[in-house]
Amino acid sequence: MARDVSDTTPITSRNMLVEWLEAGCKTAGAPLRIGTEHEKIPFYAGDNAPVPYNGAAGRGGVRALLEGLGDALGWAPIFDRDALIGLYEPDGGGAISLEPGGQFELSGAPLSDVHATKAELDAHFAALAPVARALGVRFLDLGCSPKWSRAQTPAMPKQRYAIMQAYMPKVGARGLDMMFRTATVQVNVDFVDEADMVQKMRVGLALQPLITAMFANSPFLDGQPTGRLSQRSYIWLDTDPNRTGMLPFAFEQGFGFERYVDYALDVPMYFVKRGDIYYDVAGASFRDLMEGRLRQLPGEHATMSDWANHLSTIFPEVRLKTYLEMRGADAGPRAHFIALPALCAGLLYDPGALDEARELTRHWSAAARQALRDDVPALALDAIIEGRSLRDVGRDVLALAKRGLRRRARLDAESRDESVFLAPLEAILEDGRTLAQRRLDAYYGGWGQSIDAAFADCVLPI
Repeated sequence: MARDVSDTTPITSRNMLVEWLEAGCKTAGAPLRIGTEHEKIPFYAGDNAPVPYNGAAGRGGVRALLEGLGDALGWAPIFDRDALIGLYEPDGGGAISLEPGGQFELSGAPLSDVHATKAELDAHFAALAPVARALGVRFLDLGCSPKWSRAQTPAMPKQRYAIMQAYMPKVGARGLDMMFRTATVQVNVDFVDEADMVQKMRVGLALQPLITAMFANSPFLDGQPTGRLSQRSYIWLDTDPNRTGMLPFAFEQGFGFERYVDYALDVPMYFVKRGDIYYDVAGASFRDLMEGRLRQLPGEHATMSDWANHLSTIFPEVRLKTYLEMRGADAGPRAHFIALPALCAGLLYDPGALDEARELTRHWSAAARQALRDDVPALALDAIIEGRSLRDVGRDVLALAKRGLRRRARLDAESRDESVFLAPLEAILEDGRTLAQRRLDAYYGGWGQSIDAAFADCVLPI
């Protein structure tokens, strides 16, 4: 999330929270848009060192990247007190934000189709490339930082991250790794009404382990293989059980906006933002803030911006705001940044494909879905659900998405539909090997078991 929301409307009832979610419903005939967010880990090309906020040894750092990109794009700055921590397109387009360890994120605009997503991505890298090259900075295309320890990883000067950093070790063993050493790509999708939201939420949750498997691309940490294909996904399993996971209640009868509100109200808070200050209330109840009895801020009452900001601190595999966020994929090469929105558009924006995907996953039990989620970080496409490998499930799902995209018939200037962007996933499922497995082959082969080779072979072209 690039910018915290500013809406000082007082919250006077639980129903206002439900209505805030319902406001995401698109009116009949309104276009369903797709937004893509991706993170990438910067490093100095000369010595494979991490990039601090203010730079190191006379070299420009993350702030200089932001300043240069802001000048190139003409985007407006986002500050946390006096620290430049992001950029945004003033006309309501995309934004640039920083993750805790300096992961550089493009939060893309909601766009009409995946062709537009590719154009947005190309424009982003075209603007970023000369700025990064001038600073000697490159970007890894991995889902986890492969070499630097947590202590070696720089911290970005964002107040909310300092609060999270203090709280995370209290609720999970790997929360700080999640914050500082992982990178993801996620897709945001619209819904037309509550029933459509529920259908997409259920399909999205059931299939996030498949997405994790197909996009598995984080087999290294601390300079060596971890024994897992998606270390990023494994890290999420022990981050904070109160705000992560597969949301089994979303499959229960009667699930809808109200049930999600009650879930979110039960998730402990991180902070309350007033003016430029983030007040540490980690572990406190949003209900107490609504009632003006928060111990850390007595007499302070919740506003709608508090609600929006609180929802942004909840991290399930699929997150509901005024749209749905699909959160299961590792970061990867540029083609993967586009393959994920293509997959999601094909499955979730074509009614026939959505119905078939729901039918495919309808009989999976909560226990089976959780077991799959637990197995996927290590096994990826070899994980089993109800007697079938994810490789076989993936072939069925990809076929559904491909047919959905062809029926959508969103064409580019060469009369190609969006299914062309599924090619990387088709190759993975045909070969049966993930990008993580191919990179492990390189590690034990041409890399000579030296992780430094990743800083040459696992790099986004700029």
